[in-house]
Amino acid sequence: MGWVTPLISIAAAQQASAAGKYNQAVQERNATIAEQEAAQMEKQKEFDLVRFDQQFSKFQGETKTAILTSGVELSGSGLNVMRYNAEQAVLEKDILTYNSKVAQSQKLEEANFARMKGQVARNEARAAELGYYAQAGQSLMTNYG
Repeated sequence: MGWVTPLISIAAAQQASAAGKYNQAVQERNATIAEQEAAQMEKQKEFDLVRFDQQFSKFQGETKTAILTSGVELSGSGLNVMRYNAEQAVLEKDILTYNSKVAQSQKLEEANFARMKGQVARNEARAAELGYYAQAGQSLMTNYG
């Protein structure tokens, strides 16, 4: 009967180890997903910038046509409108890029945090595992020492 307690402690140690490895693997998976989402955000930003450029070119063409068909020359106020539109387009692209970078940084931070949580879970499991093995050893020494 004296060997039952050490066997239970050893089984608990193995269970703690398995749980720690599982929890670490879950957090590693969460980290990988967050990194993939950050990479996807970068691709989406590039796509959005290309689409914006296309839409802006079309808009500038329509604006130029509207100015010229109104009988105004493409100078003075007409040119000022075109320049203002271009300045606003640069600003919009900068905002789009900035927002994308902020979102990507948040995802990468999420990935780092998940990895830290996984490492903490693994370390806690190791500590529990060692405690159970120590308990088993102490039990053996008490019963058979």
